[in-house]
Amino acid sequence: MIIENNKNQITKSIDEELNKIENYVEQALYYARSNTVEKDYYIKTVSLKDIVNESIKKNKNILIHEKISINVHDLDLEVNTDNKWIVFILNQIIGNSIKYKKQDDNLEIEIYAKQGKENVILYIKDNGIGIKKGEITRVFEKGFTGTNGRIIGKKSTGIGLYLCKNLCNKLAIGIELNSVQNEGMEVRLVFPKNSYIVK
Repeated sequence: MIIENNKNQITKSIDEELNKIENYVEQALYYARSNTVEKDYYIKTVSLKDIVNESIKKNKNILIHEKISINVHDLDLEVNTDNKWIVFILNQIIGNSIKYKKQDDNLEIEIYAKQGKENVILYIKDNGIGIKKGEITRVFEKGFTGTNGRIIGKKSTGIGLYLCKNLCNKLAIGIELNSVQNEGMEVRLVFPKNSYIVK
C-alpha cells in the first residue's frame, strides 16, 4: 500500500526487489512440495488462455517496467492439468525470459498453442540472449546455472527450470527446450490428451 500510494523511481525499485523476493520464496515453497505433488494437485479441464493470462497478470509490473512486448494468440484450447502448478511453471519460464533479455533490444515474448493429434502444445518463445549450444541439454539439471548464470548482474539459482522439469514429470506433461545463442529461446509444454495420470 505504501508503494502504491507513493509511486516514484525509488518505490518502483523496491517493488521490483519485493517481486524477486516473492519469486525466490515461491520457488523454495514449491521445491519443498515438489516431491509430494500427488498430495497437492487437482487435475481438471482448464483453459490455456486463462492460465497464460493469470501468469501474465502476476508478472505485469516487471513486464511494464522492462517495456516487454507480449504477443499472445491461438490459446482457445483446453487441457487437463492442475492450474496452480502450471501457472508456477509458466512464471518460471517467463521469469527466465525477462532475466536473460538482451541489454540493447526490447524483449518480445510470444505465447501460443497448437492442437496436435495426441496432444496440445503450448509454446513460449523469446528473442533474448539464448543458451549456449553445449548447455541446452543441461538446463534442467538441479543447480545448473551455465554461462548465462554467471553474467554480471544476473543472479541465477539453477533451480527454476529444474523445478519445471520435475513438476512436468509428476504431472505427465512433456517439457522441451530449443535455443540459439543470441537469438532466443523456445520452451514447449506438451499436454497429452485425456491424461489424468500423475506419476
